[in-house]
Order: sequence, then C-alpha cells, then structure tokens
Amino acid sequence: MTDPFNALHLPNTPTTPDPTFAATLRARLEQAVLGVEPTTMTTPPTQSTLTPYLAVTDARAAITFYVEALGAVQHGDPIIMEDGKIGHAELTFGNTTIMLAEEFPEIGHKAPTTSHPSYRLEVPDVDTAITRATAQGAKILRPVADTGHGRGGTILDPFGHRWILAETTPPKNPTPTHGELGYHTFQVPDAEAAKTFYGAVLGWHFTPGRVENGWQIEGAGHMAGLWGGQGPTGWKLMYAVQNLETTLETVRTHGGTTGNPENQPYGQSAECTDNQGIEFWLWQP
Repeated sequence: MTDPFNALHLPNTPTTPDPTFAATLRARLEQAVLGVEPTTMTTPPTQSTLTPYLAVTDARAAITFYVEALGAVQHGDPIIMEDGKIGHAELTFGNTTIMLAEEFPEIGHKAPTTSHPSYRLEVPDVDTAITRATAQGAKILRPVADTGHGRGGTILDPFGHRWILAETTPPKNPTPTHGELGYHTFQVPDAEAAKTFYGAVLGWHFTPGRVENGWQIEGAGHMAGLWGGQGPTGWKLMYAVQNLETTLETVRTHGGTTGNPENQPYGQSAECTDNQGIEFWLWQP
C-alpha cells in the first residue's frame, strides 16, 4: 500500500552548518563529556592581520609539544590528508593564532633547516616554560637571564623554530594620588646576599636599577627596589603628593625635617624624616 504522505516529502538537501551553532554545540559536549570548563573550551579564534604559518616535519608531535610545553590551545580537529599527513591545524597562544602543517615540498612548504624563524612568546614563568620545553626535546639557545626588559630566554624547538620566551610584563601601576604609597626601597647592607636570600624564600627576581648597587624587584606585589650598602636598613617608603614644596613645608611645620627637592626621571622627590626619626621620601609625579 502506498503511503499518501510520500507525495509531501521534500528531497534531502545538504546545508552548510552554522559555525556559531557548531562551536556552541561542541563546547557543550566538551563540558558534558570531558568536563572542560567553559573558560578553557576552544572557540574559533579571531583572525589577525598577520598569522604565522609553520611548516613542521611531524605535525602531531609539534601540536603535542606546543600544547604541553608552551601552553598553546588546539582549536578544532586538524585536517588529515589522504596520505595521513596533517594538512592544516590551528593553535592559539593567548590571543594569537598560529597555523601549521606538515611539509609539502611540492608547494614550497618546508620546515627550516639552516635558518630558524623566530617567534616571541610571553609566558607567566619563563623558567618553568623552558624546563618543560627542554624536557620534550627543545635546545637552549640563550639561557634564562635578567635583562633591562625583564627575564627571558631562547629555545630551538625540535622542529627548527626559534622561540624567544619572555616573562609576562605586569601591568603598569597607575600614578598614585596624594598620600598614596608610590614606591618601596628595601635598604640592606649587602645587595647580593639579599638577592640570594629573598630570591630563594619569596621568589623575587631582580633587574639592574638606576643607581649603583640598586635593583628593581619583580614579584613584591608593588613597585619596589633593593639598595645595597645603605643605612638604616629596612624598608624606606615613598609617598606621592600633589605639591612637593607645599608638603615639605607641612613636614617642617609638624616637627619633621626635609632635604632639598631633586629632579628625577619619574618626577620631583625629596628625602624627609618625620617627628619620630623615621625616614621617607615625598614624590611629586
């Protein structure tokens, strides 16, 4: 018996799925099945004007290396060619996307051999990142060191690409308002001994400062410096003021003493002592 409703059937016509719906569905499935939190789910990265496209000898190994050693996030499934090679894959590093594929010499897509392309990557902890990378086959080209631009090091990954790893630069502190603490200076008898001690105990890092035997402290939670060979020892604080001359007069009126204002790269400052003998600086940004 013929079903009369067959006459109402429409032909099956394939349609292109909505990429937004597909990404949302994938994210929900990852969360339900794999327990992936929404903040770590892979979402379609925004394409930038310039996107590096890497050629590697072993794309599967490269993806594993970049994810596990350098903290990349894989976006979607790679495109697999008929011969089993990966023809296209996408990874995100923070807000930056890179693409990669295996070598295809016939179109000039070849991994580097003698010269090595360079990529700069910011990481939260450069020592940990380089330790992970070398454990998975990377070579150290420049050991981790403190420079005038922060801590960094350079590695050559197992696929011929050079990575300049730099510790993430903390956001600049806004200019403090009148009365707020602007800077700490930790005065110590021996700067090298203090660097060794506090580096081990608190994980502080140090970069050269503007004065002899002076060092910028990274990791103290506020703008701070270490100054060796100074006394009295301990923390000496700098406070921001709206008008240095007026505030110096107020210090003297209330029993403190003041030095002469000095022009600094960051503004005007003056050394002071309060009415109990405690030293501090005043600073007009």
